[in-house]
Amino acid sequence: MIEVKKAVTPVEHEDVYRMRKTVFVDEQQVPEHIEIDDKEEEASHFIAYSEGHAVGAARMRLDHKLAKAERVCILPSHRGRGIGRLLMKEIEREAVRQGAAVMALNAQTHAADFYTALGYRIVSEEPFLDAGIPHVSMELALS
Repeated sequence: MIEVKKAVTPVEHEDVYRMRKTVFVDEQQVPEHIEIDDKEEEASHFIAYSEGHAVGAARMRLDHKLAKAERVCILPSHRGRGIGRLLMKEIEREAVRQGAAVMALNAQTHAADFYTALGYRIVSEEPFLDAGIPHVSMELALS
């Protein structure tokens, strides 16, 4: 069973940062000082659990009617099981609860098809580098 929720307890927040470190810092070689930034306190954090074990995480920041999904990650061992979709749907629900009309994100280019399948559209003209990894900007109108 998969449980996706907004992280509220200290343990859930520790799990969020552990997932992000595992995927972005260890797997993708993103420098830790880039991965953990000055926007952590203003963000809402989300955690995905499978059978009680943390397997994915993300954060969302809100700027008026624009929500931004960031740092979306799933452990390699749990990719392709629909956990990313569940995580994004929970982030979108929270964004709507907070009054957002649009969800924006910068997707690694290899993940763009995943977001397109969720209804996002590419809005950047060209791919760009973020932490040395090619990305595209994407958006979804929230209902």
